[in-house]
Amino acid sequence: MGRRALVVYAHPCEESFAGALHAQTVAGLSKGGWEVDDCDLYAEGFSPVLTAEERRNYHNLDVNTLPVQGYVDRLRAADALILVFPVWNMYYPAMLKGFFDRVYLPGVSFKMQNGVTVPALSNIRKLGAVCTYGGARWKARLAGDPPRRAVMRAAWGSTRLASRRFLALYDMNRATEVRRKAFLGQVGQEMETF
Repeated sequence: MGRRALVVYAHPCEESFAGALHAQTVAGLSKGGWEVDDCDLYAEGFSPVLTAEERRNYHNLDVNTLPVQGYVDRLRAADALILVFPVWNMYYPAMLKGFFDRVYLPGVSFKMQNGVTVPALSNIRKLGAVCTYGGARWKARLAGDPPRRAVMRAAWGSTRLASRRFLALYDMNRATEVRRKAFLGQVGQEMETF
């Protein structure tokens, strides 16, 4: 069984609590025996903008991956995918959404067979998310909790076989130091046994 985890991190400020969660995620996975490919989208200068040319070539399997080939290769080499991000305006940061728009391409995350989409990331056997929400859980639920649904259904739909974990600290705007520390500890433990 492969033990390579791709961590995709999307926050511009390393000193943020999201930065601490990112570090804890990588440390926990490493302690648990995973080889970690740490993909910090901001630090790597990833462009989240899908260009007109990329959109025109979206279904052309001969060339659609070329602008993001390095990221496609990293995704295909992974046995686990863990997303670390804050929830802003009830969704991922634009940087992470752009990662999905540009990297989750036909032939990469799905294939078309007789007009039906079929999952193509069978190499991903574990899928996880570590995130924070500014508001309370009930507010996220009232809005349909788009980030949770996107990870637990849409991203998972490209794998179908992956086990899933969604770790979220809700009501971050009012979280005490004790609560933040407890969540950091939980993330470390969960990633060690991921």
